[in-house]
Amino acid sequence: MVVNVSGRTDIVAFYMGWFLNRLEDGYFLIRNPFYKDLVHRINCEDIDMFVFCTKNPENLLKNVERIDKPFVVHVTITPYEKDFEPNVPNKALILENTKRLSRIIGKERMFIRYDPIILNDKYDLDFHIKAFKRLVEELNGFTNSIIVSFVDEYKNVRSNKEVLKNREVTREEMALIGQNFVDSASLNGMTVQTCGEMDTLFEYGFLQEDCVTTSLVERFTGKTIKEKWNARRDKNCNCIHMYDIGDYNSCKHFCKYCYANYSEKDIVTNNSLHDEFSPLLIGHIKSTDTIKVIKNKY
Repeated sequence: MVVNVSGRTDIVAFYMGWFLNRLEDGYFLIRNPFYKDLVHRINCEDIDMFVFCTKNPENLLKNVERIDKPFVVHVTITPYEKDFEPNVPNKALILENTKRLSRIIGKERMFIRYDPIILNDKYDLDFHIKAFKRLVEELNGFTNSIIVSFVDEYKNVRSNKEVLKNREVTREEMALIGQNFVDSASLNGMTVQTCGEMDTLFEYGFLQEDCVTTSLVERFTGKTIKEKWNARRDKNCNCIHMYDIGDYNSCKHFCKYCYANYSEKDIVTNNSLHDEFSPLLIGHIKSTDTIKVIKNKY
């Protein structure tokens, strides 16, 4: 079983204490986002691997020795300012913490996400080409893999249209991104690939690869994985099935383009309900809840 730590919210940045308490207690409870009275239980003994996704790896860096399962880390580093990412820390600090973590766990387990690419008058094509080049030069020797994607029309993106002022990427711009990103990445010893995109840009040298593949999990767990189920139920994503232990509308980065958060009011409310010692990330178990144990299928 592969557990996604931060697909729905940045647990590393904001809820690492809760995560470590769950490891110590030996299980996680996850409320189903669509059926609110259904709670899933995952026992740590059934977990083969963690996938950490974060915009600030500092808390993971401080506690890396406490993670007793195989894991990989995806750090999202974008070039945006506070207009798009109100509460994301200084990027220089994020870069430094990413490098320090890479030195400990090895660059093979460190994946960098330049995600998502948003084009507008301020963050135009030339801006992204230069920003990506600076990023891969800075991280030369600290990762092998860069993952990029383009902004999608999520509810939050539509709500923040006046802030983002985003526009469609033209075919000509897509080609220039593909060519320039591959050149910059390869010069710094890295591959570059898309994530969940219909256009993989492989014709420009992008890897035609998924983010969390069966082969990657087999490499770090030593297991042979027979099951392959699309985690996102998305025809453009063929990642191995992962269980997400987070909750929507709970990430305090408040990024204006986020797919997992669409109500800042709910984020504030949910954060007030967080108890570091509860088996649930947000709130507590109710008498009306049904708890279903998820077993390891590998």
